[in-house]
Amino acid sequence: MDQHNNILSMLTHYKAWADELTYSAVAALRYDEIIKIRETNFKTILHTLNHVYVVDDIFKAHLTGKTHKYTARNTKNSPTLDELTRATKTMDDWYINLASSLTEPALSEVIEFEFVGGGNGKMSRAEIIIHVVNHATYHRGFVSDMMYQIPKQIPANDLPVFLRDGWKQ
Repeated sequence: MDQHNNILSMLTHYKAWADELTYSAVAALRYDEIIKIRETNFKTILHTLNHVYVVDDIFKAHLTGKTHKYTARNTKNSPTLDELTRATKTMDDWYINLASSLTEPALSEVIEFEFVGGGNGKMSRAEIIIHVVNHATYHRGFVSDMMYQIPKQIPANDLPVFLRDGWKQ
């Protein structure tokens, strides 16, 4: 495995680990807290998590050369937490498998796409994978903030903790 694959493999495993911690913490909440409207961009914990999934799926379509079904960076309604948990686990596994299987030339390949909000984009496969990981981290921060408002503590899910506790090379 070359250096890029090793780093991308670690980052996709990190995302899956942090997602699992987050979804477990959210599942322990009362349902009314999961769907409570809050002063944040996506309004609820569930809808914030759904946004992350939707963006993961959009970029999966770009990576596979398929057309996605989205007209926005979120859906009008979110699936249930159980459905979203399963879908996110499947998506995380897909990115883990992708990151570990791509060759250096494939990682460097630039993919052109149209952003959901309009405008053209182009990123290498490696840049897309890094974006997916970083984007999820950003929005898990919003979920953490909403949980602190309840108040409920979410387990530490940042990269140094993963490297210490979760990354087994």
